[in-house]
Amino acid sequence: MCTVTYYPIAPDHFLFATNRDESPKRAAQEVVRKKISNGKTLLFPRDTGANGTWIALSDANQLVCILNGGRIKHRHEPPYRLSRGIMALDFFDFWSLDAFTTNYDFSGIEPFTMVIYDEGRLVALYWDEATLEVQELDPTVRQLWSSSTLYSPALQSKRKRWFFDWAMFTNSPTREDLLTFHQTGGNGDPENDLVMNRGNVVRTTSITSLEKSPKTFHLHLFQLINKKSDQNSLRIAKRHKL
Repeated sequence: MCTVTYYPIAPDHFLFATNRDESPKRAAQEVVRKKISNGKTLLFPRDTGANGTWIALSDANQLVCILNGGRIKHRHEPPYRLSRGIMALDFFDFWSLDAFTTNYDFSGIEPFTMVIYDEGRLVALYWDEATLEVQELDPTVRQLWSSSTLYSPALQSKRKRWFFDWAMFTNSPTREDLLTFHQTGGNGDPENDLVMNRGNVVRTTSITSLEKSPKTFHLHLFQLINKKSDQNSLRIAKRHKL
């Protein structure tokens, strides 16, 4: 939930990955879960801390991924009304992205960045506890996001350069290629490389990577602490109005 990349291949076909930088005490479950919610089948790894998630897919051709912090670093002032990981799952209760941004109650939620793919539409939401910013993105353009709570603007720019340099010299990358970048990207600084560790207080605990084709999501979860992995696929179905 703290480093996210999006790599388009063709219309409705892309690679996506996220490194979860978190306390090692707050690790994910070892399996990727499927759940039925309001007529949609969801696929996601569960956060055992709040029973939410940092990334989730649906068979309605949707993807949601959460990063801690909005545009700028904020002060952590709990308690908060609702976990951001629960909000990620709540997204799928709405018929459309616009319905979610218009009708969802964001009050009392800690600042976040939320990357959403919804039937070909790519959007980033930024919440600062007062205002929700909706940024429409070009789905044909590569993207990298880093959490503002851990990485300064200068570090965010540096990490984007690592990604674009890797993309420039990697022809026709696969999901496994993107996973390798998420495991090795950086310049040898353990506190700020893509796989990071700051005194074992905050470290990269897992890497979630996926390939989205026009008909299927294939998701792979790799846990860095226990070296276990899990994967599952989700076939995209015709969306039915809720």
